[in-house]
Parts: sequence; structure tokens; C-alpha cells
Amino acid sequence: MRSNGSLILEKYSFGMGDRFAHQASAQLRACTQIVALGIDVTPVWNKSHREHAIVGSGPASVRTAAEEAIRKLNWTGPFYIDADHIRPETVDAFVASSDFYTLDVAEAIGQPARSDEIEALIARHPELIGTTSIPNIEAPFVTTRGDIERIAAKYLKAVQEASALYQHIASGKGTGNFITEVSMDETDAPQTPVELLVILAAIADEGIPAQTIAPKFTGRFNKGVDYVGDVAQFEKEFNEDLAVIAYAVTRYDLPPNLKLSIHSGSDKFSIYEPIRKALAQTGAGIHVKTAGTTWLEEIIGLAESGGAGLQMAKEIYAEALDHIDELCAPYATVIDIDRSQLPPKSEVESWSSEQYANALRHNAERAEYNLHVRQLLHVGYKVAAKMGDRYIEMLEACEPAVARNVTENLFDRHLKPLFIA
Repeated sequence: MRSNGSLILEKYSFGMGDRFAHQASAQLRACTQIVALGIDVTPVWNKSHREHAIVGSGPASVRTAAEEAIRKLNWTGPFYIDADHIRPETVDAFVASSDFYTLDVAEAIGQPARSDEIEALIARHPELIGTTSIPNIEAPFVTTRGDIERIAAKYLKAVQEASALYQHIASGKGTGNFITEVSMDETDAPQTPVELLVILAAIADEGIPAQTIAPKFTGRFNKGVDYVGDVAQFEKEFNEDLAVIAYAVTRYDLPPNLKLSIHSGSDKFSIYEPIRKALAQTGAGIHVKTAGTTWLEEIIGLAESGGAGLQMAKEIYAEALDHIDELCAPYATVIDIDRSQLPPKSEVESWSSEQYANALRHNAERAEYNLHVRQLLHVGYKVAAKMGDRYIEMLEACEPAVARNVTENLFDRHLKPLFIA
């Protein structure tokens, strides 16, 4: 929506990847279903430069597919197109078609900032040193000057890169014409609430109107499978981060709708309840990004269709298994595949539609579910991309089953658990 001429991201937003730009209507249908239950969730279609490069698509294709779905379903609410994990070397291609920018500055974390810039930040923010009491956090933060120097040395360069990216986009689109997210999740160590507070102070200093921020949390956020880690620790961090954001919004005059963003949020079923409880208790908003879950539902739809669809699903698995090293390398930090748990091609070749779908569909209660198969196929969309028109034609031939799975997955397994008790 717009307020005073600027785009303002709504309270609840849901990022959806669509590798092959054929499921926008099925995805949007899930949003219409949650809205019908009284929860306003804004759809955000996201696709990264890496995904475009692998599939052979361009940024404009995401908006084209989304707008076609908007017309088809008569959606009257807001929607956005996210230039996902954008970097300085890739941003220009997205300026014309995107209105949401995930500024990925994780690579700059740990790059040393200049000592005079660190000193300037501390001079602007003497309140960061000493004892800071934040509402809804039990123990106050107690920091020394050395603590703040170390945090600034680690994160200030990343914030400066985010600022340069933001200014570059603003020069092309104009201030207020896009949503800004700062992403620091793709790094080795999680940010503590104290570090988040310093980061937000630096973001305010740079004049970045960040409406969402994606920190890294404790635990593993592997692609397409459940959260791996201490759920109680995640809940503590999540609640403390919400409190830090609420405090920083007032203390540093950041956008009042600034909210947390959960990346690789797809299928993190074990943390959905803590997230939902926290949102209900605090009234905070959230942005959740589901990445490539839709692509997996496409394969399930092919398998359930039987015949040539099932055969193509088996072919995709066989090719992915043959090229596992190549496919996994770009995603090494966000997958954990036990190769001994991957069935041989000959076994999969004998599977029925039901066996294939049950192995891939994320339902841990079923004995057939195989999270290692799921992770391999999650990163295996390059196999389908190489099939070109043959894969797209099969998608269209199996559209009823594919669309049903896409909608049910987003609505039943994601939106309802996140927003409805």
C-alpha cells in the first residue's frame, strides 16, 4: 500500500518462489484462502539472480506471471515483486520490474570497517555502552565500549554496503517507490539481540528505510525441510529480536512497520507455533520467505498424475542423483544430505505415484518421507531447467494435480500454522 506517497509493506507478508513462473495462480489462491479466514497476508513473489540464471529467465517474467494471476483471481489486495538476495553486481537488471529488494550483505559481514567510522558510530550512540533495559527482555543488556567496537567492526561494513545498494536503487526508482529489506542471514554465526540493536542503529544512521530485516538465528534453516536446532532457544531469540526492533523503531526513528523476516522459512514447521504465539502476544508483523517449496510440489504433481508425468519425476531424480555434486555445491551451507539415505535410481524407477509423492511430500508422520530426497530435489531444479520446453509442457499437461498440491502446501502447511491457532 501507499502512505504519504511511499510504499508501505503490510503487517503480514509471504514470499513465494516460483522457479518456472507457472504457479502464480495456485500460490495466490492460497493467499485468497487465508484472507477469507480473516488474516490479511500480502503475497510477495521472489526470485534471485542465481535462479534466473539457472532457469534462463529474466526478472520481468516474475511480474508478468504475478500480474496474470492477479487478473485471473481478481485479487484486489497489494502484492510485490522481490529482487531476492540482490547484490551490487546483479541489481541493475531488477530495477525496472521489482518493487521489493532483499539487500544481501552477508558477504560483507566481518570485513573490517575503518577505525574512524567505528569511532564516529560510538560518538553518535553513547547510549549503546553500559546498561540498556528493553521492554519485554528480562535481563538488561550490559555492554562495554570494547563490545560495541567489536560489533561495529563486524557489521558496519555490511550496513554501509546495504546503504550503497539502497541509494543505487533509489536513484533509479525514486525514494518511496520500493520496499527495502536488509538480509544478514546467510552467514556462519547468528546475530545476538545486542548485535541486532547495534546493526539497527547503524541502519538508521545510514538513512536506510528498512521495512524488514533478516537476521540469522540459531539452528539450521536447511532448504525445504524442518528447522534443526533448539526450538526453545529459537523462541527466546525470536521474541528478544521482536523486542529489540520495537525499541529501535522508537529510539532511532526507523520505519514504524519494520519487522523480522524469516528466510528459508519454508517447511520450518517446528518453529511456526512459537512464531504465531509471539506475533499474537506482541502484535508484531512478519515476512516469511518460502523459497523453492513450490518447485517440489510441481514434482509431486507430476508423480501423482501418473504415466508420463510420473516417468519425468523419476527421470529428474535420476539426473539429480547423477549430478549431485554439481547441484549441491551452490547450496552447501543450507543443505544436509546423507547420501547413504538416497535410494538408488533402480529403486525409484519401480515406485508408484503414491510412493514417489509420499517420499517427497513433507509429512514426517509417513514412513516413506525422505528428507534427503527432498533436499536433493530442492536443489535439483537445474535438471528440469535443462529439459526446457519438455518440462514446461509436462507441467501444463499435469496442471490440475500440480496446482492442487501447490495451493494445499502453502495454505495447509504454511499459512494456517503460521497465522491461525
